[in-house]
Formats: sequence, C-alpha cells, structure tokens
Amino acid sequence: MKTIRRTWLGIFAAFATLVLAPQEAIAGTVVAVSGPSASQYPVGTQIGDTQRVTLREGDTLTVLHDGRTRTLRGPGTFVLAQRTTQGRNRALAALTTRRSASRARTGAVRGDGEEVTNPNLWYVDVAKSGTICLANGDPVHLWRARTEDAEVYSFARENAAEEPVSLTFPEREMLALWESAVQLREGETYAISSNNSRDVAQVRFVFLQDIPEDAEDLALALIENGCTVQLEQMSAALEGN
Repeated sequence: MKTIRRTWLGIFAAFATLVLAPQEAIAGTVVAVSGPSASQYPVGTQIGDTQRVTLREGDTLTVLHDGRTRTLRGPGTFVLAQRTTQGRNRALAALTTRRSASRARTGAVRGDGEEVTNPNLWYVDVAKSGTICLANGDPVHLWRARTEDAEVYSFARENAAEEPVSLTFPEREMLALWESAVQLREGETYAISSNNSRDVAQVRFVFLQDIPEDAEDLALALIENGCTVQLEQMSAALEGN
C-alpha cells in the first residue's frame, strides 16, 4: 500500500512540476540562415530568449523579433535575451502597409548602378520568380524597378488555353493595377515577360484570408506558404534599418 502511495505521489509531483514550470519565452524566429549550422536552425525555427545558440565559422543566422532583426555571425555562442529591442521598426510598418497605389505610383529615374528595391511587401515584383502571398480580396499591384520607359508585360497561365493578358506600365510609373477580367488563380503558375527583355519570371500566388499584424506571425505565415521572396524582402528591409 505504501508503495502504491509513493508511486502516486511521485506522479503528482512530476505533473505539478510540468504545470508550474515557467515556459521559456520566444525571443525570435529564424528568417534567414547560411553556413555549416543551417540544418540545425532552419528558417522558421523559434528561439527562446535564454536559449544558447552556438554557431560555427561561416555561420550567419538572422532572427526576427518585435519588428526588428538581429544577425548572429559565428563562431560563437549567443543568447538573444542579452539584447533588448526598442519599439517596432518603422521599416516594417512601411513595408507591410496595404496602401493605395496612388500614394506611391510614380517612380524616380535612378542612376546607373543604383539599386532600386520593392518598397512594399504586397507589391508583386514582375522580375522575380517564386510564390507570392497576397491578401485575399485586395487589389493586386504589380511593381517594376526601372521606370524610364513605357513597358508592356504579358501574363500567361502555365498550360492554359487562354490568350496571355497584357499589362502596360506608362513611362515613369513603377506600379500597375491588375484590372484584367481574367482572375488570378491561387496555386497556378504564371509566366511574366516584358517586351523589353528576354527574362521570364515564374510566379505562383497564395491568397491569405488574414494578414497577421505581428512581425513574427507574419514571417511564419510567409514561411508556411513558401513565400520566400517576401520573407527575404522583409528580412532585408528590417536588417537595413
């Protein structure tokens, strides 16, 4: 009888320990990784604020937390809680605003060698291949980097019988609105080509029912849906700020 009682007391003690033990806070989500330890910290990994992260020579790990990124470079051992963030990065707010195209329609002509980057996460870069996440029901805005000349783009659905859809960017315009009667279909692949270039981008669309406001939740949504183009865009914008 005493043995049974001790057994039950042990079970209750173990259960209480599990229930009452403080859960480690999540300090960030891995949004980019390269180097020998890439398989240990794949994109999407959540890291606790007191977790020890050990990196080897050549490792680079970018962690997103509270609208900011922190890049860790090996060799070395790091604890994310040793550095606190201060407020939400303004770059994230600008990047994720689902604004009217009329507010940022005309693009300045840039000099040779000057890099022009997509200013908004929800603009579809007509020159980049990959899966693109968009808000379901929102107008689809297409973006191009070079605006010196007018340019016509063709959109053709892979293995489809219908004719390609044409869309024109007027001179000095960086944005164009998808206004075709042909609806973009989720999960279908589209070939995007320009009359001024031989390059062809292959784009697939995913339409999200809800857009997370939290930076980490948004990053996880992009990761889960394979929208790596936007994840890289997001990481680069936050790291640059």
